[in-house]
Amino acid sequence: MISPFMREFEFQQPPSVHQHMTTWVAFLRGVNVGRAKRIAMADLRALCESLGHANVRTVLNSGNVVFESRSKSPSALARAFEAALEKTHGFHANTVFITRDSLEQIAYANPLGEPRNPSQFLIAFPYDADAMHKAAPLQARDWSPDRIAFSPDALYLDAAKGLLASALVKEFMRITKVAYTTRNWSTVQKVLNTARGE
Repeated sequence: MISPFMREFEFQQPPSVHQHMTTWVAFLRGVNVGRAKRIAMADLRALCESLGHANVRTVLNSGNVVFESRSKSPSALARAFEAALEKTHGFHANTVFITRDSLEQIAYANPLGEPRNPSQFLIAFPYDADAMHKAAPLQARDWSPDRIAFSPDALYLDAAKGLLASALVKEFMRITKVAYTTRNWSTVQKVLNTARGE
């Protein structure tokens, strides 16, 4: 006869390999734009896997990575990744790490409403806490027909006549330099779909 204790032990399920894992998104700044800072997405996936991350996926060719990790610290993830990238590929790229849940919230909380043109609507992700202060002067001016909005974790820029023609986007890039990395609305949605497993 099997005792109640043994029966409970017998049917206990082993812990999942993904237990306590967090789904993260990494946005690299400025890769695969010109001739500098080139990296194949297969190499980027391999780099992330070498750091112990699991279920690594890339989205498009612009340095967007989705992965799972036991780490809970975006700053620790950034330090390890940026050091490994420089060591293996010879260049530095500021990289923003954000959880899938946080990215979902940033997209959901978009204060400007449904983008008029998803490819011309940017979400700017701050690299560190000082980034918001660098962008603050932009609030003092009317950029119509362009629009800008601030949230605690991101900036939203809507370039009505296109990114290249936008005085707002140009000024944002000038005063913030490398303090942010940006992705358009379409890319953010594709990254979220991948992070959800869709």
